[in-house]
Amino acid sequence: METPGSTPPSVTPNWNTFPQQILEAVDIVVLVLYFVFVLAVGLWSMWKTKRSSVKGYFLAGGKMVWWPVGASLFASNVGSGHFIGLAGSGAASGIAATAYEWNGMFCVLVLAWLFLPIYIAAGVTTMPEYLQKRFGGKRIQIFLAILYLFIYIFTKISVDMYAGALFIQQALRWDLYVAVIGLLAITAVYTVAGGLAAVIYTDTLQTVIMLAGGLILMGFSFVKIGGLGSLQAKYFKAIASSHKGNSSCGLPREDAFHIFRDPVTSDLPWPGVLIGMTIPSLWYWCTDQVIVQRSLAAKNLCHAKGGSLLASYLKILPLFMMVMPGMISRVLFPDLVACADPEICQKICGNPSGCSDIAYPKLVIELLPLGLRGLMMSVMISALMSSLTSIFNSSSTIFTMDLWRHFRPRSSEWELMLVGRVFVLLLVVVSILWIPLVQASQGGQLFIYIQTISSYLQPPVAMVFILGCFWKRTNEKNVLIRMSPL
Repeated sequence: METPGSTPPSVTPNWNTFPQQILEAVDIVVLVLYFVFVLAVGLWSMWKTKRSSVKGYFLAGGKMVWWPVGASLFASNVGSGHFIGLAGSGAASGIAATAYEWNGMFCVLVLAWLFLPIYIAAGVTTMPEYLQKRFGGKRIQIFLAILYLFIYIFTKISVDMYAGALFIQQALRWDLYVAVIGLLAITAVYTVAGGLAAVIYTDTLQTVIMLAGGLILMGFSFVKIGGLGSLQAKYFKAIASSHKGNSSCGLPREDAFHIFRDPVTSDLPWPGVLIGMTIPSLWYWCTDQVIVQRSLAAKNLCHAKGGSLLASYLKILPLFMMVMPGMISRVLFPDLVACADPEICQKICGNPSGCSDIAYPKLVIELLPLGLRGLMMSVMISALMSSLTSIFNSSSTIFTMDLWRHFRPRSSEWELMLVGRVFVLLLVVVSILWIPLVQASQGGQLFIYIQTISSYLQPPVAMVFILGCFWKRTNEKNVLIRMSPL
């Protein structure tokens, strides 16, 4: 999911205007090899790891070393919408969108050095379980578990399915149901059987694929435009030929190469970057089950910190892998990416507000040779699969450990693991049922609404964890009052 602390929401392009076929035989071979490698790694991790206990299944036995933990943190965060949204934001307004990524770069370190020691000392598996141990009673635990499941099922799954599945549909010309069911069948095999260990190891492979594909496209883009200096000079001249010159709409921003912008008149004022983004970002990186569960799987605190450091370093890359290629796309294809006339934009991408979100797919289609387009298709699928498997596993953990165990406190480990696996399958069914909504929401308004709700829910939860961890006088009554606006 693209949270306010991770990736800015973006305008949804009309994917039906893309070329009818961008993959050829060589690309299909690359794509098939990708699926074979992912499935092989998933099956290998199932065989290698102990998954016969609750800790083994939900926390990978607590035996993960730093590098797969860090890779999984990065892969869980970077969804398929990142490549589309960040590149589109770069094309439209410059590098300011990087602030979302760099804010997360520091917050993941806050997780490792401030929050994780507390979570590990409490011996918890889920975030609702921590609040139950911290405050006593079951009300907070059950309330937060239901809230987290709502956020995951009705926001994260929907956004990732929307951004990724349609890209796949247009590239392969498959029916959307076939594309999604095929992907989910592969992910379900190792997610259901292998638990968190299988998810982390496949995330590691997918991180390598995402970095390789993203850096290759970045290289082709900078070579095409002539380097960073040329981008800085040409970006401000990237204006659609149809621009009438009587308005600032469609013109590059003067502060396009500034991250910290004017606090009053800019599109992303610097106080909002430093303060407004930080609370949702702390929720995402320090209290979200998807992220924290990977860190809790580390063999000790030292390896958990090492994983956070790796993820933090990797968060530097989206500026160069996604944002700047989006700006280059505007320079190379100004009449398409930088269109400002509503009628022309409607013809180009089906969105009268602008076509900046076609920036990244346009680069893939126009710049990459045979084989590498298949690699970029693998990158988009990697982003989708890593996000979905992380959501499936973490949602299953919360449902099993916080809700099922509450109603059946004497459940055996075998029962808990069975319930966890069945719940993953249920989430797969929910994902498939989302497809009609995906198809009916071409304008993206449903997902803008979802992002608004997510932004409303996250700050109170973040403050509850911050107060619970660092202020001894906080009690359950204070927490319930704090969360009462929800």
